[in-house]
Amino acid sequence: MGLAVLAAGLGMIVLDGTIVGVAMPDIIRDLTLDLADAQWVSSLYAVLLAALLLSTGKLADRFGRKLLFLLGIIVFVGGSVWAAASATGGALISARAVQAVGAAFIMPSTLSTVNAVFRGRYRAAAFGVWGAVISGAAAIGPLVGGALTQYASWQWVFLVNLPLGAIVFALALWAVPETRGAGFRRGADVDGALLSAIGFGSLVFAVIEEPDLGWWTPTADLRLGGWVWPATAPISIVPICLAVAAVALTLFVIWERHRERVQRDALLDLHLFSLRTFSWGNVTAAMVAVGEFAIIFVLPLYLTAALGLSIMQTGLVLAAMAFGAFASGAAARHLAARFGSPGTVLIGLALEVVGILILAAIATATTPGWLIALPLVVYGLGLGLASAQLTGTVLRDVPVEISGQGSATQSTVRQIGTALGTAFAGAALSVSLALTLPGALTDAGITGPAASQLADATRTSAGTLISQLRAEGSASMLGSQTDAAVQALSAGFADATRWSLLLASLFLMLGLVGAAQLRRFARS
Repeated sequence: MGLAVLAAGLGMIVLDGTIVGVAMPDIIRDLTLDLADAQWVSSLYAVLLAALLLSTGKLADRFGRKLLFLLGIIVFVGGSVWAAASATGGALISARAVQAVGAAFIMPSTLSTVNAVFRGRYRAAAFGVWGAVISGAAAIGPLVGGALTQYASWQWVFLVNLPLGAIVFALALWAVPETRGAGFRRGADVDGALLSAIGFGSLVFAVIEEPDLGWWTPTADLRLGGWVWPATAPISIVPICLAVAAVALTLFVIWERHRERVQRDALLDLHLFSLRTFSWGNVTAAMVAVGEFAIIFVLPLYLTAALGLSIMQTGLVLAAMAFGAFASGAAARHLAARFGSPGTVLIGLALEVVGILILAAIATATTPGWLIALPLVVYGLGLGLASAQLTGTVLRDVPVEISGQGSATQSTVRQIGTALGTAFAGAALSVSLALTLPGALTDAGITGPAASQLADATRTSAGTLISQLRAEGSASMLGSQTDAAVQALSAGFADATRWSLLLASLFLMLGLVGAAQLRRFARS
């Protein structure tokens, strides 16, 4: 029962990472967001989660994993209510930050509790449940988001957390055992927490903003509150952020080694990375997360903008991933008994790559939704196999007394991959749209300043303009040219989507290489 409650809490925060994607077109329209804002609604949740997980994993080990889990539920639900009440993009982004803080308390508490409580033959099954919940909740998010947005409003993708959180909190009080770590040294590693947060935050910020701000020469003003980095500056802020990230993360590693030498408590036990299964498992998890969440970010935009599907239809198409993930997640344990957990991860990633390559080959502006769903089933089958077995393999050699650190590190890697996946996908989509849309409009006979304005508006609105023109028909500002413009913009958006999918498949292939190494070291 405790495992079921922990899985439900985990499922709630993972679901929140993907449930927003399918509602994003409505959120963009209602709150007047641009593409960068839309990315931050998705990415800020992931990057703050990644920045905080090492700290909260340590706190869970020290003060109690159940206590942190319960506190996380309260904070997460509070952030969800704030998100639902948001009337501006800034308010929504701030609410997502609060949700991320709550999720950062919940995630390492669930995994480290499973690692501490379960032993023997039950341990693999428990890790399988944890991994299957991650893949299943991530995949079912678009369907839930589609249903809530279509039949209620986008606010309900957040309000649904209120009853779920209340139930999980009540059951956790009764069913989840309290566990703690041991062997703590003196001191709190505040500097390490700050360095990791600065490093990861700067990295993701640079990737998200590069298409709009310019890689080297500024192309637009950057405004953060009352502070402005002008387009007239001699250099873009993007390379500066990348340099800050590199310096901060390097200093973080140096600082953690120093804390170890002077026998003070460190945020991250770097000796964990001497475990080959832990190191290669985390590399694999990072690459897989980048690929998976790049897909989850791009596909809802493609389905609504290029294909003109409704929110609910989009959710149903994307539910094909959940169908495959749940089906294979249940069978993963049996495959693992024959091929081993690392072998099962390898099979899963191969299926993911095949599914996405097929999808990239068939995705056009006229492809029917049911045909898009077929390779997504294949992808989902691979997702279920890989996620269900990867977690247990990564943590199999981690000592129980530092399971919180190990769990938090693994979750951090996943979340960094999640944030970068969304960022890379948004950047690839933005760059690709800048190349494909003008050509598509020219082929349709739409040229001149009007074509440039259409292409720019479509890119910055993440395709929402296409849906708007489609709904207005000949009554739009383009008059009789509306239909031709919609077809051209849809074709250009589909072409850009294919490039984004190929980028995602590249990261999944890198994950496949990591999984092969993981299997080699797991056998030794």
